[in-house]
Amino acid sequence: MSEDWKRLYKLKILVRYSTRFEDNLNCDHESSYAANATSAAATNATKLGDFKFGMLVVFDDPMTKDNHLLSPPVARAQGFYFYDMKSTYTAWFAYTLIFNSTEHKGTLNIMGADLMMMETRDFSVVGGTGDFFMARGIATIHTDAFQGDYYFRLKMDIKLYECY
Repeated sequence: MSEDWKRLYKLKILVRYSTRFEDNLNCDHESSYAANATSAAATNATKLGDFKFGMLVVFDDPMTKDNHLLSPPVARAQGFYFYDMKSTYTAWFAYTLIFNSTEHKGTLNIMGADLMMMETRDFSVVGGTGDFFMARGIATIHTDAFQGDYYFRLKMDIKLYECY
């Protein structure tokens, strides 16, 4: 691969933003989780494996700077993920972080494969608006907490780079 990319991108971190992504999946409308659900399965898993293969989940989740339940949200994560492997848990995510606070206004668009068995995973920051106009970078995530099939919390460290 050519080394020309080094002339186009400064590997200088412009923004380093740590936040928490909390997903409360409600698969059963009659369950006690229904009132607190921030996501819902749009399609059911197929019968082609034991790892929810084919299940599509749509979400609208609050983002906070720490893991306390009553922390004020700094953004919302809106998007979807689907389970895409029959032999282990993996998913593919595409979502937008929507910031509307005194600190930041705008959006970040993030997508990538979540290889859930790895300790940390990298998603691509593929664009943005407002304060994050034309953003590029990496969102590194790791699972902070999970409870069965219905709840997980991810810690996300977002690094944005300057581009010429």
